[in-house]
Amino acid sequence: MTCLVHGFKGSAVSAGIRYQGRLDLGLIASDEPAVLAAVFTRNEVKAAHVLAGLDRLSRGEPYVRAVVVNSGNANACTGNEGVAHVHEICSLVAREMGINSDDVMVSSTGVIGQSLPMGRIGDAVPSLVKGLSENGLEAVADAILTTDTVRKTAVRCIDIEGVGVTVAGMAKGAGMIGPDMGPPRATMLSFVLSDARVDPAWWQGALERSVSDTFNRISIDGDTSTNDTVMALANGLAGNMEINDTRYGESFEAILRDLLQDLARQIVRDGEGVTKCVTLVVRGARTRGEADRIARTIAGSPLVKTAFFGEDPNWGRILAAAGRAGFPLDQGLISLAFDDIEIVRMGTGAGKEAEDLAKKVMAAGEFTVVLDLGLGQEEARILTGDLSIDYVRINANYRT
Repeated sequence: MTCLVHGFKGSAVSAGIRYQGRLDLGLIASDEPAVLAAVFTRNEVKAAHVLAGLDRLSRGEPYVRAVVVNSGNANACTGNEGVAHVHEICSLVAREMGINSDDVMVSSTGVIGQSLPMGRIGDAVPSLVKGLSENGLEAVADAILTTDTVRKTAVRCIDIEGVGVTVAGMAKGAGMIGPDMGPPRATMLSFVLSDARVDPAWWQGALERSVSDTFNRISIDGDTSTNDTVMALANGLAGNMEINDTRYGESFEAILRDLLQDLARQIVRDGEGVTKCVTLVVRGARTRGEADRIARTIAGSPLVKTAFFGEDPNWGRILAAAGRAGFPLDQGLISLAFDDIEIVRMGTGAGKEAEDLAKKVMAAGEFTVVLDLGLGQEEARILTGDLSIDYVRINANYRT
């Protein structure tokens, strides 16, 4: 991602927010005002930065110069003090950068219910701003991590009438992953940077649609965070013709969606304790809504997820989960396959030989489960993982 997006710089430092000697405070800065698009969690319990971000978007002010993000502390359930801390961080960074505090956005991830150590953050801000460089964005991608084990970044390029335009992204997320983000309303966080010149209204809509098809279609443990946030900044420094609904919008949105899908898959692969990455497809439904609800019910079933971990094609658990999603089914029409191995046909098992082949599919680590309801033409898919012993260990000891 380094040096690929014109006009963006990054910096990260260790402020000691939760751990010593670990990057935990990052800054993304644009040389010119960038068009901001953002979506936030729809959890009714929202982190302070989400409340502040929603307020900012409601005022119709689409341009920003910087995003500050901390890890180790969610700044959620911290009351008025938490919101005040968001504004204080904006002021601290703005003063060092010589910009307006309204030009700064904030995001947080970490433990819920603890106050931010503002003294440490304030002490770290001067060196954070001083360290801004074109090579610093990867350090920001490291600073946002919590229980993640790897950095998550992606880059895509597109040519618009002879002008090269870049869109790059970083993300974090490993646990509390069941994103539900909407307009303009992880923990997962993602920051998308582009040098494209874009129409602000189109940019917001493109992000909303792309998130709906990508981040909102993954689940590790089904828990929707108080902090889930995606921010996308486009500063126009590529010099292309403005992208909007009628000019290159469709092709650029496809690039954006592909980038976010890449990051979403990286999140699931690096999920807490995840050993299997499973694409769950429910097809043959009467409506897309029914397919989506059934897919999410299956993806959230501990019995299904532990069977994935054990490489056991326990199809009875999958059918049972589908059956409790709340919609009428005809079990005599149901079929189920692991990749191309059909293990349920017309509602009954295909036999031991088929199950043995399915076990080999599961051993590969990444596979697709297709449940066909035989009722209609609609389908939905969710990217999910298994539930392992390590997941329990990580989360049992998260605050210790």
